[in-house]
Amino acid sequence: MAKYIIKRVAMGIFSIFIVATVTFFVMNLVPGGPFVAEKSISAAAQQALAEKYGLDKPLGVQYVNYMESLLHGDLGLSLRQRGRTVNQIIASKLPVSCRLAGIAVVVALCVGIPLGCISAYNRGKWLDNVIIVFATCGIAIPSFISSVLLLYQFGMKMKVLPTVGLNSAAAYIMPVTALAIYPSAYITRLMRSSLLDVMGQDYMRTARAKGVSQFMILFKHALRNAILPVITYVGPMLASLMTGSFVVEKIFSVPGLGRDFVSAITNRDYTMIMGTTILLSSMVIIANVIVDILYKIIDPRIKLQ
Repeated sequence: MAKYIIKRVAMGIFSIFIVATVTFFVMNLVPGGPFVAEKSISAAAQQALAEKYGLDKPLGVQYVNYMESLLHGDLGLSLRQRGRTVNQIIASKLPVSCRLAGIAVVVALCVGIPLGCISAYNRGKWLDNVIIVFATCGIAIPSFISSVLLLYQFGMKMKVLPTVGLNSAAAYIMPVTALAIYPSAYITRLMRSSLLDVMGQDYMRTARAKGVSQFMILFKHALRNAILPVITYVGPMLASLMTGSFVVEKIFSVPGLGRDFVSAITNRDYTMIMGTTILLSSMVIIANVIVDILYKIIDPRIKLQ
């Protein structure tokens, strides 16, 4: 186990290095610069700003300097939010995005797993068909579409929920719902198919032959093995929710990292874009390592290689 963890961490660090390198050079391939759009600034002032942030140096020198700073945990100064570092911006905004995505993960698991079990237990019945329709619709609707629909119906038309910020518990309902719809639907289908597959195994048929009820077979014997694919999906789901929350945050004016990231893309804030990308990549890698370890703990028969 320890050898596997060390190997995965080393691979993760290498992956982060690749992501940082690719992001750095891709950003520098984009025409223009972070100060070009400011028409009120003279050419001399733009040159002075470029010298201040080291953008006037050769690309290779910029890359080496950035990677050296990255090794020390310094993501650099924001090119647009003057006087603030990328570390400070992320530290102030990331907790909001993590809280939103974390609640959405819990909601998705609490909704998707029971619905998948109920659907499998009632296979072929009307309740199963209703759940399948819900799951299909949930997968088909992007989070930004559901965000707009929720905002219009409950925020603007019925006016029963707050439409801006996260100043109360009620303000979390719409953005969390918008984020949780897709993963809830996906987990529902994943749980249903996994349960039906497990229930078709030989040892399940043996349990039925011994007179064990369908309910006990499903929830006592099959659930533990059937839930493994759901656990595997948690890592990618967390990454998807973190990136998906950016658009949702923009729609609901949530003061999270997503709003700053979208603004950074619009304003070509290179250091902010690279810092956020590296952070999200690191979170995905860490989440996947944790999921793999949990996978092994839940099912000791699995060999990590």
